[in-house]
Amino acid sequence: MVVPQLVRNIAAKRGQAFKISTIVPAVIAVVALAGCASGKAETTTGTSTANPGGKNVSIVMIGGTSSDPFFSAIKRGAEDAAKAYGSTVQFTFLGPQNYNNLGPDVAKLQETALSQNPSIVVSPDWVEESQNDAFKRIVAKGVPVILYNSGGSSAAANVGALTYIGTDEYLSGKMGGETFTKNGGKNLVCVNTVPGAANTEARCKGLKDAAAAAGAKSTELSLPSATFGNPSAVTQAIKAQLLQDGSIDGILTIGAADADSAAAAIESANATGKVKLGTFGLSTSTLDRIKGGKQLFALDLQPYLQGFLTVSSAYQYVAYGLLAPSNPNLTGPLVINSSNVDVAIAGAQLGVR
Repeated sequence: MVVPQLVRNIAAKRGQAFKISTIVPAVIAVVALAGCASGKAETTTGTSTANPGGKNVSIVMIGGTSSDPFFSAIKRGAEDAAKAYGSTVQFTFLGPQNYNNLGPDVAKLQETALSQNPSIVVSPDWVEESQNDAFKRIVAKGVPVILYNSGGSSAAANVGALTYIGTDEYLSGKMGGETFTKNGGKNLVCVNTVPGAANTEARCKGLKDAAAAAGAKSTELSLPSATFGNPSAVTQAIKAQLLQDGSIDGILTIGAADADSAAAAIESANATGKVKLGTFGLSTSTLDRIKGGKQLFALDLQPYLQGFLTVSSAYQYVAYGLLAPSNPNLTGPLVINSSNVDVAIAGAQLGVR
């Protein structure tokens, strides 16, 4: 089976940084899933001939845009999982065209999901005031829900979802702030290119609280959602912030693509060596900067693993009535820095980081 072998290969390369006992069972019990371009649905089934349960399960997953690298990694994990259960699973992925009107747009996707009469729906809870009524309607129709990526266990309980799989975004933001302050950071900026989303707001709040606890300053630089995916606009906004306040010595971005923009802004503002960079999420350029000493750290939320665990849990609940007692079921964060960047690069070369 290809997926477990991939994980064994990564585990061998990661050594102490990889918890085999946590990941391998999740990989063995995986479910079929494949992605599609944002803004439309694509229904697929897996390619394996395996049919362990014999029960057909229809899973609808709501996720991010196709241009979002984080959700590309989630999709990769899901696609690998699809090879395990084959034709026993029908999977449909729904995503918004962009993040400009996130809450209302995703609420409409939830209604679309319900109209397809699925066995189960899995979705982030990004904007509670827009999405929660739709979640409750899904549950009221007898369709179980699993929250992943954003929301947390409290949101899951509020809407009647089975569980939450992902990360505690506030604690992840605190970890980022603590990493900066432990490395001398005194004036930090959290760059938020999806303002209003619960997960990104929680990340910046965590950074703010960690900075305050260490006696440091912090600012949230909220940019219009339309700047998401516009590297030039993000670079210019960060550069302007750096030129306006010369005491800034730490920049945290909410995604790896924004980290590329921040790195360009730091260089353009002649602040290389003075302003340390951190980000949520990994990319080849992020790992290369950490390896080369040009970026302090990245917070790996392990989106590949989120894809595995979320859909695996969805299948197991519908097919077998199984549900892990841990709630939330956390997939991160793991701090990637100069001490463990090599094992992260090895995972990236295998396509799972």
